Amino acid sequence: MTVKAMDAIAEEWLEKVRGEDRAEMEALAADGNALRERFGSELKFGTGGLRGIVGMGTACMNVYTVGRASRGLAAYMRAHALKKIAVSYDSRRKSQLFAQTAARIFAESGIRVVIVRELMPTPFLSFLTRSEKCGMGVMITASHNPAAYNGYKVYNAAGCQITDGAAAEVASFIAKEPYFTEEIPSFDEFVRQGAIVYADESVEEAYLAGIRAAVPADLRGLKVAYTALNGTGYRLVPKLLRGAGAEVVPVAVQCVPDENFTTCPYPNPEKREVLTLGLETAQENGCDLLVATDPDADRVGIAVRCGERFETLTGNEVGLLLAQYLFEEKKRAGADTGRMLLIKTIVTTSLAERIAADYGAGVINVLTGFKYIGEQIGLLEAKGEADRFLLGFEESYGYLIGTQVRDKDALVASLAILKMAKDYAGQGRTLKDALDALYERYGRLTNTLLTYECGGADGRERIAAAMRTFRDGSLAALGGKPIVRRTDYLHDETGLPKSDVLYFDLGDSENVVVRPSGTEPNLKIYLALRGGAASLRAYFDEILGQKSR
Repeated sequence: MTVKAMDAIAEEWLEKVRGEDRAEMEALAADGNALRERFGSELKFGTGGLRGIVGMGTACMNVYTVGRASRGLAAYMRAHALKKIAVSYDSRRKSQLFAQTAARIFAESGIRVVIVRELMPTPFLSFLTRSEKCGMGVMITASHNPAAYNGYKVYNAAGCQITDGAAAEVASFIAKEPYFTEEIPSFDEFVRQGAIVYADESVEEAYLAGIRAAVPADLRGLKVAYTALNGTGYRLVPKLLRGAGAEVVPVAVQCVPDENFTTCPYPNPEKREVLTLGLETAQENGCDLLVATDPDADRVGIAVRCGERFETLTGNEVGLLLAQYLFEEKKRAGADTGRMLLIKTIVTTSLAERIAADYGAGVINVLTGFKYIGEQIGLLEAKGEADRFLLGFEESYGYLIGTQVRDKDALVASLAILKMAKDYAGQGRTLKDALDALYERYGRLTNTLLTYECGGADGRERIAAAMRTFRDGSLAALGGKPIVRRTDYLHDETGLPKSDVLYFDLGDSENVVVRPSGTEPNLKIYLALRGGAASLRAYFDEILGQKSR
């Protein structure tokens, strides 16, 4: 965007923004650097929808960028004769306002809207979209991003987050829409007219019933500490676990919605420091496990009591444990495990292939993003083979059992993890014991995620430059480890959609995957190694000119 064009857009915003946002716009107008940061680009709509810092400007999440996206999505729906949409939201700053803004625009466009009465988990939005037979769904959330962020996720009629083709088409409609239009009726007025209706309470009960059917569990005798990290799981997760018989001890200060995430400003259960209060609660109350769900309750992290201490497990480790446990369940029930399928992302541990092979089962690898897992479930369903789906999982703490939703679901995952923990306890083993036995049987890979934050106006170019370096065909080794095979998902024919991802096979199941984040200004590097992680970390730090986190 040229400086002239940026100035013209900022001037329009300064002229038209009113209400509580006016003061922020005036402050931006007096700060050239801030103005460039906020108006030098537009939020990009992709398969992850929109995601950005809440604030004024075309590069931020606000009622104007949400309104423009909603007008574009409404145009897309009209073009495809889709007449009904589901809307939900999480606990983040302005989430309810953004949800109601979107709902008003859909209603004004002649699209029927069903919206939640209160903040609800992302997987519930997937279920709501399917159960209400909506053409699309919208979830206002930034998942596990830092507190300053919010986002706008779009789902199709199957309850699956839209993938590449649909996202590109929606983006083309959004690009035609202005940020400012004539005023439309209020949210309450559309509710009075019946153009916007609230989701019935029976939908929640049907959602929970579906989880119980997918994972029948008796958790009596299990004592669990639970933290919602100030997000949407605060009500439904304890309800589900207590209903199965578990004693649930909530982390009180984190089991209430808090848009500021006061005790966990980066509410990602992958980070042990985020679990500090949860671990203290678990220790003080003699709990067997800690369960932590992220703000939109699609990811879950756990810590397991091992004697006098608690140990956290990675997303890969929990996924492997669930895979083996579910295969064993099927085997005991006399099912043909050779028909079963695991579906995982390409950055998720390759040990899943070894486990699946042991049971004669298959593995489908997809691009990073649970939407691609949901897409594969839909393809199985279309062939009448949905019963073959055993487990979908990704290394970033996302899991799905059953087919009632098409996104990762921390509720069904929490129930399954606790059921697994109780069954192993009955054998005198912890989940950590079971994991050690799994590694002894299939070998051990250490999975490490290196994240390089590339913020600021030049962040995108720094990421692009790094990808060009790694894409250079002259690379024969990474940090001294010879490259056996390289796959470029942007240029090679892989059978998967084109994506800016590089996969380096280092032999003996070791691999490195490099990709830009789709939701944050970060470069992500996934290491799956039997050893040598420190030397590879140093190698990438040198190339990027900064330390990873």
